[in-house]
Amino acid sequence: MANDELIAGIRTRLKAAADPVRAAGSRAYMKSDMPTLGVRVPEVRKITNGAAGQWPCGSFEELSDTVLELWRSAAFREERYAAIDLTGARPARGRLEMLPVYEEIIRTGAWWDLVDGVAHRICDLLQAHRPELGRVLRSWSSDPDMWVRRAAITAQLGAKSATDPGLLASVIEPNLADREFFIRKAIGWALREYAKTDADWVRQFVARHDTALSPLSRREALRNLPVR
Repeated sequence: MANDELIAGIRTRLKAAADPVRAAGSRAYMKSDMPTLGVRVPEVRKITNGAAGQWPCGSFEELSDTVLELWRSAAFREERYAAIDLTGARPARGRLEMLPVYEEIIRTGAWWDLVDGVAHRICDLLQAHRPELGRVLRSWSSDPDMWVRRAAITAQLGAKSATDPGLLASVIEPNLADREFFIRKAIGWALREYAKTDADWVRQFVARHDTALSPLSRREALRNLPVR
């Protein structure tokens, strides 16, 4: 059962922090059909954490139900940001059972800010459950849903030396021919981030797939590497 006090507390505090002028610009920038309140992301996180401290979820089931209720019934985009922030609460950490929640967020959010919002959560799950998540991400990399494919590609952002380069290659390669901007950008982003840990691997990957990589992906992948 969802924590109704927590949901109500988040919504009340978000509305109290609303900035109508900023909301108009934010909605236009995001090209969002869902209204926004104009609350900045760090403030949403502060509000969410404060409310979660006042009305904590006592179990994984309560937290999961609360996240989904807040997500599904959201009237403003910031409520969805808050739902994502709640997934970082202690009862959810490292829980493989959160994967269906993240997948729902990705499929129904269907825009870069919401999809990328759970990338680090999926990365954490991958570190804790490598065999299971590896299979899931390889499956996601060929999913008909573009946003699910993007999530597979960005799932190791921030993993640094814990990155599995074989998995990284296996989720990028099925998407090399995709002409969608958000996929090409994700490929370049994932490679650029891993280049901070293993520049030679990224250079070799780019060289091996030189004609298949889009100019955007290639440029992003090599952006911070010195020219040889």
